[in-house]
Amino acid sequence: MLDFLGDDWTMALVGLAGGLMLGLAARLGRFCTLGAIEDLLYGGSARRMRMWILAIGLSVLGAFALMQAGLFETRASFYLSIRWMPVASVLGGLMFGYGMALAGNCGYGCIARLGGGDMRAFVIVLVLGVSAWFTLAGPLAWMRNATFLQQEVPTTELPPGIAHWLGEVTGLSVPLIGMVIGALIVLGALSSRAFATDLRALFWSGVVALAILTGWAGSYWISTTGFENLQTVSHSFSAPVGETLLYVMMGSARAPSFAVGSVTGVALGAFAGSLLKGHFRWEACEDPRELRRQIIGAAIMGVGAVLALGCTVGQGLSAFSVLAFSAPVTFAAIFAGAALGLRQLIEGFGRVA
Repeated sequence: MLDFLGDDWTMALVGLAGGLMLGLAARLGRFCTLGAIEDLLYGGSARRMRMWILAIGLSVLGAFALMQAGLFETRASFYLSIRWMPVASVLGGLMFGYGMALAGNCGYGCIARLGGGDMRAFVIVLVLGVSAWFTLAGPLAWMRNATFLQQEVPTTELPPGIAHWLGEVTGLSVPLIGMVIGALIVLGALSSRAFATDLRALFWSGVVALAILTGWAGSYWISTTGFENLQTVSHSFSAPVGETLLYVMMGSARAPSFAVGSVTGVALGAFAGSLLKGHFRWEACEDPRELRRQIIGAAIMGVGAVLALGCTVGQGLSAFSVLAFSAPVTFAAIFAGAALGLRQLIEGFGRVA
């Protein structure tokens, strides 16, 4: 395959496959971070939050099982190859969560909504992608580098991961520790009998985890087998959205990437899912004040995601799957920021409108 398609196109196809699964999960399984938080805080239902936790547990279990089998090296992941910056995780996570509440969804959710014909989501996706790249490589890059400069972890040092740290302390196998932690998270998610018997929720949680794992395994195989020095990655939807926009505009000058395939896959998967459910319809924003709020939220999300080095999927699933220190801290900050934003919108203090 690598000889025929080349490393870049093969990487894009791996991203596309996982993206399709994530898009279908969003539309058919209603897998959504903001929806899970809103259901938990205001709807009296933990079902979708348990779906997210189960997907995390299965991703952790699977990632370290792949490591044990020699099919993936967790240290090759971006999240374990750079030094952890706790302040960036907290600040970026709070910004992302708050912006997510204002925008009405995260980057992943907005791409899924776009696949269902929501043109409001199209505006949010554009602003999110531009905002992320504005911070990553644009006019705000100097400020980000001055405050939160990314530094690689030397191979002689311990990577910033929970399983690796516990392995160093206990002397136990890192893959074994990771699989045990993953299994415990899975058991925690399944502690509710009602959820444990909800086959639809279990199935789509598994599909999401499979998407994350195929990303790691596929990109690792390409990076270790291929001819180019490509990074081992899995799914995230902040800076990759901007990367996809650049590819759309400069495809003749840029090679496709995992990010391009992933973003495209989510849109296509969501489109297919909306057709299967008969939910596809063109929608637009009729209230300029609502659109303004969503644009502001998308801009805040883009900046926050770059500071936190990931979004609800990037940190909440991909980084969590390798048990990076940043993952639980960022996810907790995203939850707190989203809770604040939802309270502002629902209960009305200092409402942005």
